[in-house]
Amino acid sequence: MNPMMKRRYTYLILCCLSLAHADAQESYDRLKFVAEPSPLPPGAVTEDWPRFLGATDDSVSRETMLLKEWPAGLKPVWEIAKGQGYTSPSFAGGRGVVFHRLGDRETVECIDPESGKRYWEYAYEVEFESEIGYSNGPKASAVIEGGRVFTSGVTARLHAFDLESGKLLWEHDLAADYQVPEYFFGYGTNPLVWEDRVLVNVGGRDPDHADGGVCVAAFDKATGRELWTVRDEWGASYASPVVAELHGKPCLLVFAGGKSDPASGGLLTIDPSTGKVLDRFPWRAEMVFSANASTPLAIGGNRVFLSECYREGAVLLEFDDELKSRVVWKQPRFGLHWMQPLVKGGFLYGFAGRNEPDVELACCELATGKIVWRRDLRWTEKVGDRQMVRSFFRGTLLDVDGSTLCLGEHGALAWLDLSPEGVEVKQRTQLFLAPETWSLPVVYRGLLYIAQNDQDRGGGTSKPRWICYDFRARLAGAAE
Repeated sequence: MNPMMKRRYTYLILCCLSLAHADAQESYDRLKFVAEPSPLPPGAVTEDWPRFLGATDDSVSRETMLLKEWPAGLKPVWEIAKGQGYTSPSFAGGRGVVFHRLGDRETVECIDPESGKRYWEYAYEVEFESEIGYSNGPKASAVIEGGRVFTSGVTARLHAFDLESGKLLWEHDLAADYQVPEYFFGYGTNPLVWEDRVLVNVGGRDPDHADGGVCVAAFDKATGRELWTVRDEWGASYASPVVAELHGKPCLLVFAGGKSDPASGGLLTIDPSTGKVLDRFPWRAEMVFSANASTPLAIGGNRVFLSECYREGAVLLEFDDELKSRVVWKQPRFGLHWMQPLVKGGFLYGFAGRNEPDVELACCELATGKIVWRRDLRWTEKVGDRQMVRSFFRGTLLDVDGSTLCLGEHGALAWLDLSPEGVEVKQRTQLFLAPETWSLPVVYRGLLYIAQNDQDRGGGTSKPRWICYDFRARLAGAAE
């Protein structure tokens, strides 16, 4: 049997296995259920979290009535042993989807958010080993939209599934179709669903074409049929494409630029209906070993914020009526690695810096680009007979319930109050001590979901897992 027939045969078997379990939840050996969560408080606002940065692509959640004080830590509801990858769970319509690599198979699983039980799973073989030495699993989280699930794997395999049944609707091997190379950490940009199409930073190479390879493509979300392509020398980044309104017009913002020599990349502004390129703004460090990874952030109807951490740092662009950009300011000291900054009251907040020792939480004035303050935020804790230095380092920020939830890259969780005057840590706990805790925390229906991507190094025995914590505010008189 030739390799193509073998792969198709494997898909068919896995589809049948998925459909057999689509109508009911099932337990499985990687799931550990701990305790039922508290009731959802009456009047609590909840919302779907259908993709990596939430429904509005800005790390902002409308959820309310969350647990604000946890002096004894947080109580887990369940945990699921996870494979390789740096993805966050996605939730919509009462279901969750997790995406990771178990052994030599990338695996998509649809779960019940409160029990962790599984509705269906789909897996396929994958061969990839990072030349840099980090995780060999997927970097792009699942996207849920209109009853469908979309995933893009570490080898640039794009899949579409039915959310209810797990049926495979269509697929594309982007690496084969568009000559996508193996990037530093594998392929890692999220797909984006807009109206009737799936928008993808493909990052293909074509040395025989004067305009370069297929950098961006649109596919029909129902059939996977190619609708349009944009050719450019810029490759695929690790940032997610977003659609934003600029001067009242929908614009696809693709912060492209991965592994390339000579180094190149920047922001492509595209009409998502036609694929017409409206603007092209170069912004990437002139270093081969660098990559753009922080998703572009649209602000105020005609401005877009970009950041990379290797050399250039941050830039704020303003678009005119013709959708041509100009630089408002540049700020090399506000370079963010992969995390998204928060916009609050005319200021940007984010963890600026490239590596653990030199990263600080910073406040940047949106109007001028001036750094208002930088804070180290290190603290010491006694572990056994030793005093250990802790920090959030390259943390992630989630704006939710009137405050800021911060997850540090070694597993520290905190509520922060951010203002132009400084930062106050209101609550803090060490969930575990594991490096590479780089996935944004997710809140869905008052429950908190955290991805632990590595072994606990703090004396614990926990291995990589997704953990669901009870994060619902306690009603007066409710039993703990």
